[in-house]
Amino acid sequence: MAFPDDFVWGVSTSAFQIEGATREGGRGVSVWDTFCATPGKVRNGENADIACDHYNRFPEDVALMVELGVKAYRFSVAWPRIQPTGHGEVNVEGLDFYDNLVDALCEAGIAPVTTLYHWDTPQPLEDNGGWLVRDTAERFAEYAQILGERLGDRVEMWIPLNEPMVETLFGYALGEYAPGKALLFDAMPAAHYQNLAHGLAVSALRAAGAKNVGTANNHSPVWPASQDEGDLTAARHLGAVINWMYSDPVLTGKYPDEVIPYLPSDYADDLPKIAAPLDFYGVNYYEPQGVAKPGEGNPLPFELRPIEGYPLTTNDSPVVPDGLREFLSTLKNRYGDALPPVYITESGCSFDGVHDRQRIDYHTEHLAALEKAMSEGVDVRGYFVWSLLDNFEWSKGYQPRFGLVHIDYETLSRTPKDSFHWYRGVIGGAR
Repeated sequence: MAFPDDFVWGVSTSAFQIEGATREGGRGVSVWDTFCATPGKVRNGENADIACDHYNRFPEDVALMVELGVKAYRFSVAWPRIQPTGHGEVNVEGLDFYDNLVDALCEAGIAPVTTLYHWDTPQPLEDNGGWLVRDTAERFAEYAQILGERLGDRVEMWIPLNEPMVETLFGYALGEYAPGKALLFDAMPAAHYQNLAHGLAVSALRAAGAKNVGTANNHSPVWPASQDEGDLTAARHLGAVINWMYSDPVLTGKYPDEVIPYLPSDYADDLPKIAAPLDFYGVNYYEPQGVAKPGEGNPLPFELRPIEGYPLTTNDSPVVPDGLREFLSTLKNRYGDALPPVYITESGCSFDGVHDRQRIDYHTEHLAALEKAMSEGVDVRGYFVWSLLDNFEWSKGYQPRFGLVHIDYETLSRTPKDSFHWYRGVIGGAR
């Protein structure tokens, strides 16, 4: 593979999925703590109270990254560790943890890439309306300022929110993730207020002296079941809901027409704030999404269809490497010069075992697709594997294994997989 010498090779994690220590260090309760404690919400009744115990073992995990040879580590900060109630006084012990983590990364020559939010809203904020109300966006900006002032001298890349689409769709529209609401299109204000939180945080970070601020949106090519007008219309609606509702306002200061009826009445006043200029655009890619016109009785303007004819991961995701190239090309064509440099902020798959040939094949094929997209003119600057460690995979508990490093959840021992050693070779030899 031929990638530029300054191409950023990294790995990604999130706080709730790996840290554990949910009752240590002054951390407050998050919506995911509450969701896990609700019977029937998480497979096998599992929770993230211990997870990978990264909170207590982060030096061991930094040493693994040094062995791996990555240039950057994308991690998220647990908002409840910094502000247990989501506003007001700072929990110094929680802030010290991330300060120490950032110092350890810098000493190891690994660039800290900090995501401020990966779905773990402080429960008191959710009790007051969560992402359905404007106040949460304003509280988030205050939180961003705290982190910017403390870590801005060392963090090299900033991402305010991870995948607001997933929070909106699975957390508020369908109820499959925390906070477990099933509001369908009444969930759309959560998308807008997360977009607003993003824009306010970008400005707050810059005011605090932070540099290199971007985003990380989950994106999927949308494949209609046929070229019939009904299926094509459904594809336009779905594309707006899962893709353009998050990228359009950030990059162009506008929402796609299809979602405007579901937004707060004063949404337009927020668009200049949402469209704060970015230094990079993060794409999290896993799979395309099939769609068809809705069947009788379906209240939605589309009906999801499975992608068939491709191998599946153990998480039942189809492996479609060229979907990455396809979407990057679409992104470039849609936004032109308004698109900042792109980073693949997440790409990964769930497969079992330490001898994980399928994961090696997955990344080999996705990097080939990425290389092709770059040869076609897409300005991509880096690739972050999801994930460094096996971890708590939200409502599916610990069954899916996405890590380059195997975690024994009984002993918490770390064992690098074959894919770890393969990726080390890629990083060392990719020119």
